[in-house]
Amino acid sequence: MTMVSLKLQENETWFRERCRECADIKFSPMYLGMDGSVPCLAIYIETAVSNLMLEESMLGRMLIQLREMPPQEVRVCLRRNEMGISDASPLDTLEDAMRAMLAGNLILLVDGFEKILKIGSKGYPNRSVSETESEKVLRGSKEGFGESVKQNIELIRKRIRSSGLKVEEMYLGERSDTVTMLLYMDELAHSDVLEQLKSALNKYTIDGVLDSGVLEQLTEHHWMSPFPQFQTTERPDLAAMGLLEGRIVLLSDNSPVALLLPAALQDFMHVSEDRYNRFEIASFQRLIRYAAMVLSLMLSGVYLAVIGFHTSILPTNLLLSFAEARRGVPFPSILEVLFMELAFEMIREAGIRMPGSLSGTIGIVGGLIIGDAAVSANLVSPMAVVIVAISALSSFAVPNEELTAAFRLLKYGFILLGGTLGMFGIVISCYLLMGHLSGLTSFGMPYLLPASEKDAAGGKRSGDGILRAPLREMKYRPVYAQQNQRVRLRKKEADK
Repeated sequence: MTMVSLKLQENETWFRERCRECADIKFSPMYLGMDGSVPCLAIYIETAVSNLMLEESMLGRMLIQLREMPPQEVRVCLRRNEMGISDASPLDTLEDAMRAMLAGNLILLVDGFEKILKIGSKGYPNRSVSETESEKVLRGSKEGFGESVKQNIELIRKRIRSSGLKVEEMYLGERSDTVTMLLYMDELAHSDVLEQLKSALNKYTIDGVLDSGVLEQLTEHHWMSPFPQFQTTERPDLAAMGLLEGRIVLLSDNSPVALLLPAALQDFMHVSEDRYNRFEIASFQRLIRYAAMVLSLMLSGVYLAVIGFHTSILPTNLLLSFAEARRGVPFPSILEVLFMELAFEMIREAGIRMPGSLSGTIGIVGGLIIGDAAVSANLVSPMAVVIVAISALSSFAVPNEELTAAFRLLKYGFILLGGTLGMFGIVISCYLLMGHLSGLTSFGMPYLLPASEKDAAGGKRSGDGILRAPLREMKYRPVYAQQNQRVRLRKKEADK
């Protein structure tokens, strides 16, 4: 690290050498003091800093006062920060000053002054707070994260107004120098989980971190598993709930997606409004989501197993209906199901990539046209279209997109094994899946947390598993919190 020199010329040479051919970085020389004998230099990015010399700006007012001072008092005033500029931070090294300038701030170099002043500005353009598109709810806050990490922290601070909420800053990426923030409740989060995360973040050196998805892939322990070990969210209220449960939130600059850890399978099936609704409604909706998860994974495979190997379990009328529907179809059942599944995947991908006004239309019209044309051409049976459509619809009921993607991928394993081995193949698929999930962990926490929570929590269940208990009975935090901080709800003692 290079310390700031008392000679302005040496500091200026250092910055100009590293900012060659950077047309957007401006160097503005100025002279302070009553007689203009104190040279100084402002360095800033043109698009991030504006209206520098206007009298109504903080910097403009500061420079006007410094010009009216005797030369010997200018450096003393800056050293003491006598004008009380709240966001004027002294920096000791040239590297820190360069980082602050590239982050969108203005830096002021003064001849004979042993530090460089970082003066906050409006920074880079950012999207304002808006509603998230991927996690819509009927009840609760409509605010969503944006691309500014500082703005995202403010949205969480707005909900948790406690000094116990700690924020640690890290810079990741050799060339991008991306600001990454770790948020946790000091008394709730496990220190060993926090150390595991920091160690994983510092394990690799990478050119640039442009989204939190890069951090997710580099820090996952079971990186070959299709199941996510971080819960992703664009909702500040869901991130705040996770912090109050003892979890850690990872925010990356330029990304509207926050990462919550540790994460269990049940966390991906919960939405923020589950906590806001009555427990009967929340539990019923969760059961629907779990049923949809099973249908999206197994329905197509079970259908092939039954009509190909176990027709005796079907009622005679239903069996005759299936046979009539398949009359004239030249392909085996497994091929027609695979054809329809891949067709729906292409429609889904096309709907995502199309402009907003056309995405919904592509999904509906594409599904209707392809399904009707395939049945009319005797390429697939109507029942196969119904099965695949129910499977696709069920996948949309799973609230987390990353978990949905894992089940969409594993669904083809169920289709292949069910279509070739019957129910025996389905049993093998379930055995392999449950064996994998049983051994999966997220930063030391078991992935199948509802099944193991009682032992891990010393017999104290949080009441927030597959079914949600009444809010007044949810007295304990999940096992994410420290053992001595498990109680989160208690009755106030009656006034004596």
